[in-house]
Amino acid sequence: MKQYNYLKTLSAFLLLLVCSLTALGQQVRGTIRGRIVTNKNEPAENVSVVLKGTNYGTVTNDDGKFQFRVPAGSYTLVVSHVNLRNQELPVSVITGRLTQVPVIVVSANVSSLREISVNGEKTNKFVRKRSDDVAKMPLDNLENPQVYSSVGKELLQEQAVFSADDAIRNVPGITRLWAPTGRAGDGGSYFTLRGFSVQTSLRNGISGLVTNTVDAANLEKLEVVKGPSGTLYGSSLISFGGLINRVTKKPFENTAGEITYAGGSYNFNRISVDYNTPIDSAKKALLRINSAYNSTGSFQDNGFNKNFVFDPSFSYKVSDRLTLSFDAEISHGTGTTPPIFYFASTIADLGVSSADQLNINYKRAYQANDLVTTSDNVNFYGKVDYKISDSWQSQTSFSTTNSSSSGYEPYFYLLAGNNSIARDVWAIDGNVNTLQIQQNFAGDFKIAGLRNRLLIGLDFLKQTANLKYSDPNSGSDAFDVINLKGPIPTYNNFNKAKVDSLFQNLPLSTTYSRYNNYTYSAYVSDVLNITDNLSAMASLRIDYFDSKAIDNPATGSSSNSYHQVALSPKFGLVYQLVKNHVSLFGNYMNGFSNTTPGTDFYGKSFKPEQANQLEGGIKLDVFNGKLSSTISYYDIKVKDIIKADPSHANFSIQDGSQYSRGFEAEVIANPVKGLNIVAGYSHNNSLMTNSSPTYDNGRRPQTAGPANSANFWASYTLIAGNAKGLGLGFGGNYSGDNQVINNAYNGVFTLPSFTVLNTGVFYNKEKYRLAVNVNNLTNKEYWIGYTTVNPQMLRQVIASLSYKF
Repeated sequence: MKQYNYLKTLSAFLLLLVCSLTALGQQVRGTIRGRIVTNKNEPAENVSVVLKGTNYGTVTNDDGKFQFRVPAGSYTLVVSHVNLRNQELPVSVITGRLTQVPVIVVSANVSSLREISVNGEKTNKFVRKRSDDVAKMPLDNLENPQVYSSVGKELLQEQAVFSADDAIRNVPGITRLWAPTGRAGDGGSYFTLRGFSVQTSLRNGISGLVTNTVDAANLEKLEVVKGPSGTLYGSSLISFGGLINRVTKKPFENTAGEITYAGGSYNFNRISVDYNTPIDSAKKALLRINSAYNSTGSFQDNGFNKNFVFDPSFSYKVSDRLTLSFDAEISHGTGTTPPIFYFASTIADLGVSSADQLNINYKRAYQANDLVTTSDNVNFYGKVDYKISDSWQSQTSFSTTNSSSSGYEPYFYLLAGNNSIARDVWAIDGNVNTLQIQQNFAGDFKIAGLRNRLLIGLDFLKQTANLKYSDPNSGSDAFDVINLKGPIPTYNNFNKAKVDSLFQNLPLSTTYSRYNNYTYSAYVSDVLNITDNLSAMASLRIDYFDSKAIDNPATGSSSNSYHQVALSPKFGLVYQLVKNHVSLFGNYMNGFSNTTPGTDFYGKSFKPEQANQLEGGIKLDVFNGKLSSTISYYDIKVKDIIKADPSHANFSIQDGSQYSRGFEAEVIANPVKGLNIVAGYSHNNSLMTNSSPTYDNGRRPQTAGPANSANFWASYTLIAGNAKGLGLGFGGNYSGDNQVINNAYNGVFTLPSFTVLNTGVFYNKEKYRLAVNVNNLTNKEYWIGYTTVNPQMLRQVIASLSYKF
């Protein structure tokens, strides 16, 4: 109960502050807000913005944005930096109103400003201090009572990371369970976050499903939002542990681009392009194209993957009030499924209880190179931004996603005795689609002298699936069984020709997954600034879920329909001990998950599962921005879990429960010029507390992942002398023991803890960049898994060359 006492004490302390500070008078002022960018649309950070002849002013944040409050009047705004010529422009401020300054482009001496960014002198270049998506409104991290992590493109470039999946390694509290398989619907990577599985399903805050590796070609930053976030995001695209949101690159007003080639171990080859240009002379129509082609082999004797992505982005400024944006994500991939080993016996019969004791050969794929899956994604996005007034903004967003796949998916069973495996295969064919339309109204205004940032939203989400799974083996019979010790004469038999023959000559056991799910939601959220230092967030969502499973393929009819209604509240408090530098925060957050249809023995219908989180901690942005940190403790309790009814056979009961508690710490630092550090640690304690006593009651869930994990990356770049721009990076990840089988019936099987180290050297200039990176420096053999055993990549060396224009 210590965590509850802590939060009660914090709440009492904040309430006392409210009572004390509301008695203080406050001069009524207006607000000046704006953004400064370079001529290549890069944020101009730490640029001074002051009102001439006054003491009022600030500096831009990492996104080039600034905002400060001043008394009403007419002023001259002065923009200055050691590497810029001063710029001046008139501004007028009205009491209680927002003055929005047009985007300021700094073009004089911009090369020297850019050089600072290129060569590493930029303060804390890996930190992201603001998000437009986490709270579905622009909000600084220090103002947000929720915990999230952002990984920017600069860090990915240093680490030679080419996918959003691999970018995850820089976020504390989340680890990968399963690599992409390309299977429609759920073929992307699986991760565990705060003890719950989650996938990368969101793009710029709305549906963005990709059913294979999520390429980073158009990735500006990756946001991992932690904790049950049902109030603003619903349930279908997230989990009780949180969500993963991809923030994509946007077009800007100048012509610029970058072409990169990378090649390395295991026949890895990649070429990518990022090209931006205005289309018209007025620079109202802007186009940006990101595209990449990847081809790679495997560290094992067989295996490959080829993937092409094309991500165009277009915006058109119709007027000062109206802007239209359109984007697409189009990808095509083909490759083999990474070897995945399942359990076909109890752990006692298997004879070993740890992955490093298995007799499987780490460097063998046990399958031919022609057992492949082909996957395609065609996603379209649109957004209409309309400025209703100085205080109100409208944003209408829509997305359509289509993920399809076909081909063979091999998999393997670990058999009793640890001396053999069964090889099996199924065929998959079909697609999964989503349509989402979201309308948000955001206001920034005052009531009784108190600032409100109000969000009102409506959301519609349609999810459809038409999937077919075929298995020719009539039950559990495998393709074949091979011995793991000694020669394997039939090793190469597991190939397309023989599998084709199997599918043609044996009766197929075919299952279908067909459904139409509709979700209708409305939500409201308000951030109230009670004082300059104290703010409160209150949010509420109502969610109506309507499922229509198509259980008659011949007619397309649905007789197994059901609907569920959920309410999801959220509350948060933030007190800035030191304004814009140190924040104490606490939150209550809710998440929900729509359950399968049905009733218990007494005819009571099942309702959505609920997760409730209490969390408290501290956020820092100190030493002139050189140290940014978030430290928090959370307690998540899940209730209404459906489980087998112990008193009535063939019935279920909805009284299961689970908790997930933990501590997380993240540090992003720039202790000296040229040195940048990202580090994090997470401890999670998850337990099934009211589950089946003969299965998993009192145990850590099998899909909760490791209890302990850590990440670290440090890089140093020379900022002066003949070799300026030369840098070295080093870091890695630690993952604790992971019990992928943990129940009373099957026993306990563990994937051992591991530490994977990575390094890189780079030479970064304004027109080009050279780099060599080594992943898994020590050639460590390690495994991940989702109730499975999945071997991971050995040492890989990658060299890359970029040309910028």
